[in-house]
Amino acid sequence: MKDKKTALLKSVERLTENYRTEELFMPKNGRNLPNRSVVIDIVRELRSVIFPGYFGVDSSARMFPEYYVGSRLNCLYDRLKDQIEIAFFYQNPDGIPEEISRHAEEVCADFFEKLPTVQEMLLKDVQAGFDGDPAAKGKEEIIVSYPGLFAIYVYRLAHLLYVEEVPHIPRIMTEYAHGRTGIDINPGAVIGEYFFIDHGTGVVIGETTKIGNNVKLYQGVTLGALSTRQGQQLANVKRHPTIGDNVTIYSNSTVLGGKTVIGENTIIGGNTFITASIPANTKVSAKSPELVIKKPRSQVTASNVWDWEN
Repeated sequence: MKDKKTALLKSVERLTENYRTEELFMPKNGRNLPNRSVVIDIVRELRSVIFPGYFGVDSSARMFPEYYVGSRLNCLYDRLKDQIEIAFFYQNPDGIPEEISRHAEEVCADFFEKLPTVQEMLLKDVQAGFDGDPAAKGKEEIIVSYPGLFAIYVYRLAHLLYVEEVPHIPRIMTEYAHGRTGIDINPGAVIGEYFFIDHGTGVVIGETTKIGNNVKLYQGVTLGALSTRQGQQLANVKRHPTIGDNVTIYSNSTVLGGKTVIGENTIIGGNTFITASIPANTKVSAKSPELVIKKPRSQVTASNVWDWEN
């Protein structure tokens, strides 16, 4: 007969043996992964710097903006630098500590120097959202509530670190946004100015995607790879499409392949499946299935209102 003590002892013995033999469970050489909670906190707190007055009330931001920004960035800089250093140490446990620390410092300094540019890009994204959505009551509403803008905000931060080949942290950032919004933007994607994702749920943008300026995506759009059966052999290979300037892609459309180019000024209709390039100035649509509309029913009751056959 099985009992609690016997079951737990057996489980503990096997689990701890796995800890000793599998490096994924207990990283060797004293290495640690970046702290996911710390990285997410940095993303959250930076939003108050990028969009002051929207995510927390701090009177110093209005009265002493230089002090407010300097104080917040000083703290965030140290926290992010620590996480970048941890990530580099994890990737290269045999590296010289002083050199890794110096490299982390350089990457972190470059990241914070580029924050004003990120802010300017995001303001254009806010404008794109407002211009493209007649339901928006103001740009403030887009900043505080639109999931598409939040996903773009996190992506633009993560992309800075991705370009510097920082391990783990960029993906932690974008997967946080993915979990919050249902929008999956790989930090390696290259996305231009004035970008907008409307509604957003189910949008997927792959690692080697290139998107030009003034592009708008709707929910359920996938910019993906044709096949990933070769797995890691495809790393660093252009697998995802290129989207030109002034392109709109409507809901539930799929564009696949590293050689697929959607030309500028093109509209891709909903529910399309594209694996070849589309020339510029084109409108693409899927042929709609025929609708069968029966004559109105003479009697409708609560019991049969949802019956397909009636």
